[in-house]
Amino acid sequence: MCGRFTLTDEILKLQSQFQFEYSEETVPRYNIAPGQDILTIISDGTGRSGKNMKWGFIPNWAEDKKIGYKMINARAETIETKPSFKHSFRRRRCLILADGFYEWKKTENGKQPYRFVMKDGSTFAFAGLWESWHKENERIISCTIITTEPNEVTREVHNRMPVILPQHTYDTWLDPNFDHINELKMLLKPFPAQEMDKYEVSTLVNAAKNDHPELISPLNSL
Repeated sequence: MCGRFTLTDEILKLQSQFQFEYSEETVPRYNIAPGQDILTIISDGTGRSGKNMKWGFIPNWAEDKKIGYKMINARAETIETKPSFKHSFRRRRCLILADGFYEWKKTENGKQPYRFVMKDGSTFAFAGLWESWHKENERIISCTIITTEPNEVTREVHNRMPVILPQHTYDTWLDPNFDHINELKMLLKPFPAQEMDKYEVSTLVNAAKNDHPELISPLNSL
């Protein structure tokens, strides 16, 4: 699964890299957790726009919005058939921006957190789905991160990893008019391990209330 991640680049740099419109201010985030608002990119087929969404997918038929806390991830293997996700998979796909994500490895001394990053330090995009939920006078736009099998870098820490999309696939993934299921499914695969790295970080990341630069420092440098 993917339960925490980071996004620390300034908004102008993100807009330059991912080519999207966005008018709000952002701050560096070192411990993004489920239930929080996160920066996503969507498209209407003509251009890209940034949108804040709540992390934790709420199907439009849900009676209780709390179901979102159970749906922070969607499995790539069943995404086109699971009732909660199949309609969004066809029409409501998004990019979720990150520059690192955390996973925990079981050890004799407890769970040790690791941060996974690109070797070149660049920001990347998770494959995501989004949905609009309405009930009475409340409206929530929510999203989920798609996960797949691990690559060689993530495997020794966790048996799942988020789907990270290569840049050349962004337009296809975001196009709401593109619904060739087999071609979309082919994008949901482990990211090349040779382009990724990992390192141990402090257990301070375990608490979602902690959100400061020390969290992304390598453990051996603290």
